[in-house]
Amino acid sequence: MFDRAMARIAGRFGRVEPRASARACLLGLLSQAERKNCWQLAEQAGHIRPGPMQRLLRYARWDADAVRDDVRTYAVDHLGSNGGVLIVDGTGFVKKGRASAGVQRQYTGTAGRIENSQVGVFLAYATSRGRALIDRRLYLPGQSWCSDPERRRAAGIPETVQFATKPRPAWEMIAAALDAVVQAPWVTGDEAYGQDPQLRAALETRGTGYVLAVACSTRVRINQGRTPVRADTVADRLPATAWQRHSAGPGAKGPRYYDWAWIHIGTDNHRHLLVRRNRTSGELAFYLCWSPTSVSLAELVRVAGVRWSVEECFQAAKSQVGLDHYQVRHWTSWHRHITLAMLALVFLAAVAADAAPKRPTHPHRPARSSEPIPLTVPEIRHLLTTVLGPPAVTAARMLHWSIWRRRHQATARLSHYRRRAADETGG
Repeated sequence: MFDRAMARIAGRFGRVEPRASARACLLGLLSQAERKNCWQLAEQAGHIRPGPMQRLLRYARWDADAVRDDVRTYAVDHLGSNGGVLIVDGTGFVKKGRASAGVQRQYTGTAGRIENSQVGVFLAYATSRGRALIDRRLYLPGQSWCSDPERRRAAGIPETVQFATKPRPAWEMIAAALDAVVQAPWVTGDEAYGQDPQLRAALETRGTGYVLAVACSTRVRINQGRTPVRADTVADRLPATAWQRHSAGPGAKGPRYYDWAWIHIGTDNHRHLLVRRNRTSGELAFYLCWSPTSVSLAELVRVAGVRWSVEECFQAAKSQVGLDHYQVRHWTSWHRHITLAMLALVFLAAVAADAAPKRPTHPHRPARSSEPIPLTVPEIRHLLTTVLGPPAVTAARMLHWSIWRRRHQATARLSHYRRRAADETGG
């Protein structure tokens, strides 16, 4: 399966050297290397210096967007099934300094606060067979980057890339996936995307259903569109009989049960306000929903529950295949590293789907305690490290890399000292 996955992207590399480096890079991303930056990936591959990996991400001639298309097709081929859902969400990459493309102090859910970071907008594909990241865009802040030509040029940001709010690249990725005939009748996302009326309108024009989270202050129209009212006010007025218990999907400790209610809004029967209530805390969450045909409450609940799959994708991508381990600053290098990490992740998801039992365990009926759970992405990667292990490492090779790292660290330290001394003296 690994050879077939590599064969899909082999034609994207015009020369044998970057093609070999890409294969070695993917094996490194699937390995148990502590950090999956160019230095450690090169050491894992048995190279004597990080140059081939650095050239792969920065200077080698290959199109990361074309490989991204291959990743998307690979995901559909191995994970595609009825009822697929596209999920849009962003994740942060905490960074130091100000040279990395798109970096600035901004809120990131990764840290849970405002940090100096980059933010990527991603598209995930989730079905009953598995889930994977299939597209990505690096978010480019407005004032700190778009209006600074010199800074943009140093980071390699193309002139065609201009500031856009996060829902805009989200729609571009969704439209590209639909154009590629991805089997996904639904789109879901959090408030950052649900609050954008242009995104919702674009999905409706395309005939794609959505279940998008919105704030409690969102105003909806009830009574056949005649009465505007806040979403939380609508929820407060619901009778006890309006609430139904449904599972939002399986969790680590079993089905995730919540109380749910839905209210027709607007003037047609395909538009709803969906309300979720935590059975313990009473906390409410709200979703605007639209579908081209009539659907059941259970179907809207299913789509709303699938949104958490993207968080699982981020966690697996960062912990298993080094999505956030890169040490690059250039626009092109960021997209190349992220794309290769996405390919590594979807490969693991494909192996898991291929190894899954033909009759999956019923989510409401626990399996016998003696039966192992299906193979997971972390377990598959752990097993693959034995099959796709690195070449034998000699003591001389280990010492070579130790000297290499310490020399470069000494150079970096000297550079910092000189820069600090120049700042203090005004030179």
